[in-house]
Amino acid sequence: MTRIDRRALFTSGAAAALLAASGVSLDAAPKPGGHLRLAVPRDGSLDRVARGALFDGLTEIGPDGVLRPELAVGWTGSADARRWRFDLREGVRFHDGRPLRIEDALAAFRAWDVPGVRHLEAERPRTLLVELAEGDPDLPYRLAAPERVIGPDGALDQPLGEAVGTGAFRVAQARTARHFRATRVADHYKQGQAGWVDSLEIIVIPDAAVRAEALRDGYVDIAALPAPDGLLERGEFRYHPSADDMALAARAGVGMPRRIGTRQPLDDGRIAERWWLT
Repeated sequence: MTRIDRRALFTSGAAAALLAASGVSLDAAPKPGGHLRLAVPRDGSLDRVARGALFDGLTEIGPDGVLRPELAVGWTGSADARRWRFDLREGVRFHDGRPLRIEDALAAFRAWDVPGVRHLEAERPRTLLVELAEGDPDLPYRLAAPERVIGPDGALDQPLGEAVGTGAFRVAQARTARHFRATRVADHYKQGQAGWVDSLEIIVIPDAAVRAEALRDGYVDIAALPAPDGLLERGEFRYHPSADDMALAARAGVGMPRRIGTRQPLDDGRIAERWWLT
């Protein structure tokens, strides 16, 4: 098997589906419902986590670091990795009720300005053809970047309070760099796989000590923290990745995937749809 063939095997989504079906990646069976509250610093985390809940891309990196399908149900690459076809998921709608079209994906791809793209085409009603100047076996991984999401007509610069995506949550209220609230989308295509809570809230608290106090006193469920100061003596919190090298602390009643990639501290902005309340 060639190098490209091996990569194609893992970028096909088959490996991700096998892991998901096994159930070994979860901390415990997710429990739907509840209101999840997250405290973050004033460093752009609110916008990143909120948009991760509101928008989807063609592919995504799962909490365990494995590539898997999102708005694309599958993809194939040529032997030289220069021609790629992405098959768009059917039945997906934006939060305003508009159906997801191949034209939306095509416009978004053009706006992403992916290096090396020579030609884009809606080859069939649900298939996007991408031709590259040079072979790139990692293209499906590159398309999973948090900024490569799809909005109506490819729009990527929507203000947060007016954002319309295909994500598991829709905007309920937003105050720039201060506060965000969203509610779960009923009958979302990820139902039973992600988007567990009924609603979520992201609150900006600039001071780490105050964020720790809010978590300790039960005002939030998760807090972005550089250290467990003020929490360790209580013994009822969990730390990610660990108490010695941490980015997040959560109260004992929060469930999370057993394996979480550490490339970015807030699970690539997808924490809102991937964590749950027990």
